[in-house]
Amino acid sequence: MEDEIKSLQKNKRWSLTKLLEGNKILQNKWVYRLKEEPDGNKRYKVRLVVKGFQQRQGIDFTKIFSLIVKMTTIKVILSIVVAENLHLE
Repeated sequence: MEDEIKSLQKNKRWSLTKLLEGNKILQNKWVYRLKEEPDGNKRYKVRLVVKGFQQRQGIDFTKIFSLIVKMTTIKVILSIVVAENLHLE
């Protein structure tokens, strides 16, 4: 967890700000996953995520943005575009 917090700080992914009047603090949680390395070793990977279901559209957010996209997702989408002869923007 300490490595994840250091990474967030190093990459300037968040900063402390004052809570505006009328807004609420969204809760977050740690998500753990056991990852198997190519050499057979296993290690825990951790992410800090916000409980987005607490947000209300137009009040707590206007857009949804994800910082992380898996390469496999991009490959799947591109293969569907090619297979179906679609136009991608």
